[in-house]
Amino acid sequence: MDGLPVAKSGQVIGLLGGSFDPPHAGHVHITKAALKRFGLDNVWWLVSPGNPLKENGPAPMSDRMQACRDLMDHPRVRITGIEAQLGTRYTAQTIRALQRRYPGVHFVWLMGADNLAQFHRWQDWRWIIENVAVGVIARPGDRIAARLSKAARVYAQSKVPSGASHIIGRLHAPAWSFINVPMSDQSSTAIRARGEWK
Repeated sequence: MDGLPVAKSGQVIGLLGGSFDPPHAGHVHITKAALKRFGLDNVWWLVSPGNPLKENGPAPMSDRMQACRDLMDHPRVRITGIEAQLGTRYTAQTIRALQRRYPGVHFVWLMGADNLAQFHRWQDWRWIIENVAVGVIARPGDRIAARLSKAARVYAQSKVPSGASHIIGRLHAPAWSFINVPMSDQSSTAIRARGEWK
């Protein structure tokens, strides 16, 4: 497994966590949109050892890492196994560890609107939104559920308009922004269901 990525103080780094089981064009699309719309210097894909909210374990980590590298070829995107390297299981643990290791780096946690809709189920979800900027990428079917979610309601005062989304990484948390982007309807679940990923 590769060493931890390099980041300099003052940089804004987007963190896209997930099982990537398998990665697909939708992940690539939201990553490129996030780089542009959230004013990010780089995006790190955090390929997780496993998702605590999912019952069945994912494909072997080495297979998922290689599939990510094969798919996402961009000079400002780094495929990482940070959570396995740090021994963290939950997002809040990972963010705490990264903030200790990278003082002065501004992290932006990236998530789809479907994740915002159930974000209040995540361990230490309030700590996450109060300690790191959050960039939410919507697709048409998820907008209403996300906007009515508990997290969106509790932190309504911390929402940054989409027109100013490029500054969220420079703001003091809590700061989150919700952007709409044209999006593919691909999903890892559907790809597995079709038997296209072993």
